[in-house]
Amino acid sequence: MTSATSSVVTLTVNGEKHTLPVDHRTTLLDALREHLDLTGTKKGCDQGQCGACTVLVDGRRAVACLQLAVAAEGREITTIEGVAEGDRLHPVQQAFLDQDGFQCGYCTPGQICSAIAVLDEHAAGWPSAATADVRPQQPPAPLTAEEIRERMSGNLCRCSAYVSIVRAVAQAAEAADATDGRTGADKGAAA
Repeated sequence: MTSATSSVVTLTVNGEKHTLPVDHRTTLLDALREHLDLTGTKKGCDQGQCGACTVLVDGRRAVACLQLAVAAEGREITTIEGVAEGDRLHPVQQAFLDQDGFQCGYCTPGQICSAIAVLDEHAAGWPSAATADVRPQQPPAPLTAEEIRERMSGNLCRCSAYVSIVRAVAQAAEAADATDGRTGADKGAAA
């Protein structure tokens, strides 16, 4: 199925290549859910406002409802289904379980993908709007609750599990610091 309004694309999702025909208007979210049956990524607002569809694209978080599938060709896409290492949960997933960082669970896949990226961004020294000193020569700001809240602010939780989500991100950050400091995208690259 190729025409002036469709293409055949190859998407690399969770380490596997998938070739599929898509209409040029198909979002990455719809390609994941409807074409690849990866339903862990949720459709919330479909306007990029809630973060329920957050996935990792080349290790950075992206709201899949605003990205076209054709634009994701040649990029590494990681969904919630791809963050665990076999039967072993990703440290962020484990922290969400340990800290009860969810209630209904609808937003949880997006929250977890976003948290993985937050930890990588912080480890790389990227400041947030809550970072007091953003001069390049400064070490990364401590990952305080205020920093976590600011960095996770693009992900909404209708059940208001925010206190537990902040604790979960903090636990995952401590676990990363206690091991080798690597989190989401770094671990995938090292494997």
